[in-house]
Amino acid sequence: MKNYMYFGEVVEGYDVRVLNEREARAGAGILFLFGFISFMNAFLMHEFMFTKIFVTFFMVDFIIRILVNPRFSPSLLLGRMMVQNQKPEYVAAPQKKWAWYIGLFLSLIMFTLIVVLDVMTPIKIVICLLCLVLLFSEAAFGICIGCKIFNALYKNEVKLCPGAVCEIREKEEIQKISRVQKMIIVTSVGLIFLSTYALAFYTPQVPAKTEGSHCKTMQSSTAKPSHCK
Repeated sequence: MKNYMYFGEVVEGYDVRVLNEREARAGAGILFLFGFISFMNAFLMHEFMFTKIFVTFFMVDFIIRILVNPRFSPSLLLGRMMVQNQKPEYVAAPQKKWAWYIGLFLSLIMFTLIVVLDVMTPIKIVICLLCLVLLFSEAAFGICIGCKIFNALYKNEVKLCPGAVCEIREKEEIQKISRVQKMIIVTSVGLIFLSTYALAFYTPQVPAKTEGSHCKTMQSSTAKPSHCK
């Protein structure tokens, strides 16, 4: 059994157990997709069955990642299948495990509130949104927020960070952001925010049809409603 229960792979040339960052990001993207669908389904349709199924899967997936072996995690296996033709990007396993403990802790709270107790509380909405933010930041930007917390707490143990952010280096020219580009970013985000606010809170008033106006539209019709004189 010990041959299967371990965390991280031994790869020649690395003095620490590693994981494939591409696989981890793909797995995060898959979880984010279904998590976002379940959240919006619950928020808009007030139907929580899909959310309960997803939260249960989310919790079991992280239990397998941490307590069994990441190579048996369903979401990571799907991620591996999607990126198997890409060159692996190795990152140190310890900070990933620490970050995934955060995911497991949040999933246990959600499972208790949503599946076991089935209670309506703002706390579960906040936790769901937090999980979505953590998943999206890793899938879209390659930023492992849990890993950054690990790096801050255990500076002497930091190795092989995602995106090589632990290495001291200068930004290359293609990575720098000019003032004009910053203005474009700020303007774009501002327009998106204002548009979203306008669509969400501005509802045009449609004048209600009165009986008189309705009857006037029926003057030219041969068959008038009984209430029109």
